[in-house]
Amino acid sequence: MRTEEEAIHQTLSQTLLAGRLAPGAQLVEMRLAEIFGVSRERIRKVLHRLGHERLLDVIPNRGCFVSSPTLVQAREIYEARRIVEGGITGWLAGRLGPAQLEALREHGRREHEAMHKGDRALSIRLSGEFHLLLAGFTDSPFVVRQLQELVSRTAMLVAFFEPAASSECACEEHDEILQTLAQGDAARAVKAMHVHLSLIETRLNPRTSTPAAGDVEAEIARAWAAELKSRKAPKSRATRTPKAAPATPATPPTPAARPSRAARAS
Repeated sequence: MRTEEEAIHQTLSQTLLAGRLAPGAQLVEMRLAEIFGVSRERIRKVLHRLGHERLLDVIPNRGCFVSSPTLVQAREIYEARRIVEGGITGWLAGRLGPAQLEALREHGRREHEAMHKGDRALSIRLSGEFHLLLAGFTDSPFVVRQLQELVSRTAMLVAFFEPAASSECACEEHDEILQTLAQGDAARAVKAMHVHLSLIETRLNPRTSTPAAGDVEAEIARAWAAELKSRKAPKSRATRTPKAAPATPATPPTPAARPSRAARAS
């Protein structure tokens, strides 16, 4: 079971990744503490974690603000990702074992499921995790740390600038990368990764509208209410199920079985 702190973190990160908070809007500790019903210290811990994940800008003596990425930054970040991840895929081609390939396939299934459900925040998170999963297979903590930094910086770029309909394209591009890795074709794997990252970059466009800054707390409160409601839903279904499904009586022995035992007894 998730802790309260994990639930708060997930609620805030999903709201941010769904692009429902205005860029540059401030998140005030005291007001968030009231919404979530916890201490300011616990809220502060979650906010700093989100800052480490690059979803928030934490400015000393000023506070925490929704990240405000720009398309200029996007060009620099995606160029760096092409350099790093081209090397990762080229190195992994032909080196992945059956368990690692199955882990990637299972992750792909989760991505497709999130896309079909229209869960924008989950799609963005899973997309980033696909790339981190590949980095983890290099068994190099340094490579993982470098890619974590880059993926974190691109999460909000995608949330703000990539159309929601592009999730399907990203899933198909990940499938192509996986296929080239499974075939052990290093050259095609590198090309597939470069094409994928370049296509994401080309799909980033200025938004026609952005959320109003004054809606921050109301949006977070709605997200938290939905989280609390989802916690209660499984319990209510569980209590209804036994009433709806009558108990199945034990199957009685067949009439033929009883006389045969009696016959044997005589």
